Parts: sequence; structure tokens; C-alpha cells
Amino acid sequence: MKTFGIIFFLLSSVVVHAQQAPIPLYEKGKVPNAIAPTALNDTIHTQSWFTGQDTLVIRPKNIMPTLTVFQPAADKATGIAVVVCSGGSYRGLADPVEGIPAAQKLAASGITAFLLRYRVPRADLMTHKEIVPVMDAQRAIQYIREHAAEFKIHSNEVGIMGFSAGGHLAATTGTHFNKTYIENPRGTNLRPDFMVLIYPVISFADSLTHTRSRENLIGPDITPEKIHEYSNELQVSDNTPPVFIVHAMDDREVKVANSLYFTAALEQHHIPVKLFLYTNGGHGFGVDNRTATAQWIDPCLIWIKDTAAQTATDTARYSKSK
Repeated sequence: MKTFGIIFFLLSSVVVHAQQAPIPLYEKGKVPNAIAPTALNDTIHTQSWFTGQDTLVIRPKNIMPTLTVFQPAADKATGIAVVVCSGGSYRGLADPVEGIPAAQKLAASGITAFLLRYRVPRADLMTHKEIVPVMDAQRAIQYIREHAAEFKIHSNEVGIMGFSAGGHLAATTGTHFNKTYIENPRGTNLRPDFMVLIYPVISFADSLTHTRSRENLIGPDITPEKIHEYSNELQVSDNTPPVFIVHAMDDREVKVANSLYFTAALEQHHIPVKLFLYTNGGHGFGVDNRTATAQWIDPCLIWIKDTAAQTATDTARYSKSK
């Protein structure tokens, strides 16, 4: 318990010293699908579980969804942006060990990172809880594109990164972009230009799924129709953006087959995909797999930069075809 207290203090310090104050995604009192009033404060409690490595999960109560911006140094800025979604089984947000370290790595490499605190689905706090996380992810992309000049980024080089259940959210955002879950009066493009998925939950099929994530998002009424809708390997199309995927073969929480099936679906649609596999690492290792000598984040940063220019061209083509 003493060790956990020290870890919590250090990680809490990281949260407090994030680069900028969080930006509310919606106007006060206008949070879509909210039943109860949503406050802009950190009324949270924490939970720790062990999935290969220590994972500290922030479990938001009824918090306003926000973006926290991690900006690169001006002389390193590339104009690329990435929305970062931590995991937590659609029950919490593992920001201290997933989202924040990833955002820091991105910013250090010249990529503007937007850490998304999305609402985890709760039927007592929101209507149609299964669409609320993707609503927040779409709103994040919308907000970033509509404020691109302010953040000095290119509006057609906006990607999304997700870990575990956050990977399912990112994959949903990247495969369901033809469905507009939010008000979009300007017709802003809600399709991410690329996806980075780290040990992602992809499928809700019985043989593949992470049961807790599926239950939290679409339970307790889990119908065949909802399983199909949120099994993202079944939602890939010719317009799905390029993907970088990371998984450990020994992951006991989220089966590596999730990433393999998604890779196969992407290849069938000729979508560029890079699959980075570890032999060991389990689940929840974030940007630092302590069992490995080569870390996925290094080739991923190169891939993002190499992919951004091409995706900008593809996004322009997609937008004209709508």
C-alpha cells in the first residue's frame, strides 16, 4: 500500500503538470446525451489492477469531456496532430501510464498531442451510452480541425491513437466515420487521417472479445446486431485510414487475434497497415514494454511522419468524393 501511495503521488504530479489546462469539448450545459449535470472538475477516484505491469486507472464520475494539449517546441513542430485515448475497459482511463506518456513522446517528436478524456459509458448518467465515447472522439477531431490555425497544425493531418478499450474507441472512430454522432453544422471531416492502435480491443465476437469492455459499452443488452456493429474488423472499408498496430503475443487480457483479424480485414481492402508484434509484454505496457529491447513508439513516430503527407492527399480526395 505504501508503494502504491508513492506511485500514485508521482503519477498525480504528472497529471497536474500536463502542458495546458484541459479544454472542455462542449459548452457547459450542452453536453450531448447527458442525463445529469456535467461538471468541469476532477471528481474522481482511482483503482489499480495488475495486467503485466502496474496500471493506475482514473475512473471519472460525471466529468465534462476534455482535451489536454501537449504542444511540441516551435522549432520541432511538424503540423501533425494526434488524439490520444487511454484504455480502461470502458470503465476508466489509464492516462498516467498510457495517454500521458504517449502524448509526451509525441510532443517531443514534433507532433501535437491532444489527450482526450472521454466519457466512459454509464446508463445512469447518459442516454444511448454505447455511442457516447465515439461522440466525444468525433467531437475531438471536429474541434481540432476547426481550431487548426490556433494550434498551428494541418487540418488534414489529424490522427487518433488508442490503447486497449481506447484502441476500440479509436478503431470505431476510424471505421464509423460515415455516421455522424454529433452536431456538425460546418460539415467538418470527422474521419481520422490515420490510426495507431496499441493492444486494441477490436472485436466484440464471443471468441475474440474482451468481455469487460464489451459489457461496459453495450451491456447488459448484448444483441447480435450490437456485436456486429461494434466488431470493427467487420466495419473496414476502402476508405478506412492507414493503421499502425501494436500487440504482444502473450496478452492474456486482449487476445492478439483482435489485431490479426483487423490486419487481415485492412489488407483485404488494400489499406496500408503496419503490425508491430512483441513475443512478450502482456497487456497495459504503454509506451515502454520492459520485456523488450525495441520499443514500438520509435518506429511508430517515424511511420506517423511518413504517413501524414500521403494521408493528407487521401483525405482531400475523400472529402471531395463525399
